[in-house]
Amino acid sequence: MYNTARYLVRKGDGLIFGPKRNMAKKELTGVNLLLEGPLFKSLMTLAFPLVLAQLLQATYQLIDAFWVGRLGGNAVAAVSVTTPITFVSIAIGSGFSIAGSVLIAQFVGARNQRMVNHVAAQTMLMVFLVSVVLAIAGFLIAPGILTLMGVSEAVYEGALKFMRVSFVGLPFNFMFIMFMSFMRSVGRPAIPLYIIMGTVTLNYILDPIFIFGRGSIPAMGVMGAAVATLSTQILALCIGMSILLRGKRGVHIRFSDFTPDWQYIKQAFNLGLPASIEQSMRGLGLTMMTFLITSFGTVTLASFGVGSNVLQVVMIPALGFSQAISTVVAQNMGAGQIDRAERLGRLGGVIAFSTLTLAGILAFVFATRLVAVFVPEDPAVIAGGANYLRTMSLAWGFLGFQLAMTGVFKGSGNMVVSMIIALVSIWVLQFPIAYVLSRHTTLGVQGLWLAFPSSNIIIALVSLGVFLKGDWKKKRLTKEVNEEEALTMDVNKETLVEEGIR
Repeated sequence: MYNTARYLVRKGDGLIFGPKRNMAKKELTGVNLLLEGPLFKSLMTLAFPLVLAQLLQATYQLIDAFWVGRLGGNAVAAVSVTTPITFVSIAIGSGFSIAGSVLIAQFVGARNQRMVNHVAAQTMLMVFLVSVVLAIAGFLIAPGILTLMGVSEAVYEGALKFMRVSFVGLPFNFMFIMFMSFMRSVGRPAIPLYIIMGTVTLNYILDPIFIFGRGSIPAMGVMGAAVATLSTQILALCIGMSILLRGKRGVHIRFSDFTPDWQYIKQAFNLGLPASIEQSMRGLGLTMMTFLITSFGTVTLASFGVGSNVLQVVMIPALGFSQAISTVVAQNMGAGQIDRAERLGRLGGVIAFSTLTLAGILAFVFATRLVAVFVPEDPAVIAGGANYLRTMSLAWGFLGFQLAMTGVFKGSGNMVVSMIIALVSIWVLQFPIAYVLSRHTTLGVQGLWLAFPSSNIIIALVSLGVFLKGDWKKKRLTKEVNEEEALTMDVNKETLVEEGIR
């Protein structure tokens, strides 16, 4: 009976000892790749599928922009004016999901499976409730928002329909974002990648059907793009939830796990609030910029919209790379490998700066052709969008470096540092520079565009200074929990051994 006791493995509690220990390590092979071996391989093992997944995720917007662009400049403006608003809503809840994903990654590094499962369920519960409240509020106040923004009559109807359908899809979007963050945190980013491949393909098929109509399906115009996206989001969430409930991919959620744990919720709230403020302030800053840009007319707004579509092709994978840095830093911090986390951050910053600088040079050279892909028959918008791209593209490397450093700070649990950097970037630099240069100088629209590279360069240098100072290395979220778990583990071991002897 004593030998039998030593074979007991309690996966849910993270309690593993005796001969079964090797089996547990085998289950975490993907995680070990992030904690051991060459730095470049460790980072790219996670970064490559994440960047690819983010690129595919971005094609939702690109596909919508491609088909909506066939409806003309007003339709493009309708989508452009709506995107920042829905982004603010997503950002409010995504801050809490960031907190959950960082906690999960650090607990994975600390090899505490029980807390991985618990954090996943509680974070999903919290974010779901937040998303439902935001969806209802957004749907109801959408007309007031568009009126406040001064959207023209030609744009208003399409923008309202698109915005309201986007708000309906908010809970589904939130939950799938959570699923992706869970898979990323446990080192299995390829799983959501396969799901996104299928749903993006489906979205490409559904977009023209819902936008232009086919057979018994009426033409919905701009709203059709949002309906197509909503349909694929629901499908993606259903697949993701089935994976989490089956528990064979590193996270196992049971329905009983959704019983509120107020102690964890308080901890996650305190950790996630700065991240939520950061994300929402970024979204609100983009909204304020859109307010300012809208005042220069529909052509300027559409130019910003199509130029931003091109930027998204670069930004989305850059964000994916930032998430990869955040995850590997978090796992290594959780494992107590602080020096390795720092070296991974340095490498990530160099890669991000170099890659986005090259992308910026290409965008500068081919600006007109890139914009024309989205609005092929509107010369004014093509010219304006190309000018916007050329003005900001050569500073993309600094933007990439900033995002890499943000990943380091978040992965180490320093959400407040990341929040302050974001607030300074948007509210102290970008928006004031744009307002002053466009309104109080002869630059006009060009002043709007110059604000983007100026703020990116300055805040990248600030981020570098914070990283080199090194205070971010002093925080470790799992330390106190690990001490408690160690005591619990010793007690459980003794209990199991005693039971085995009996």
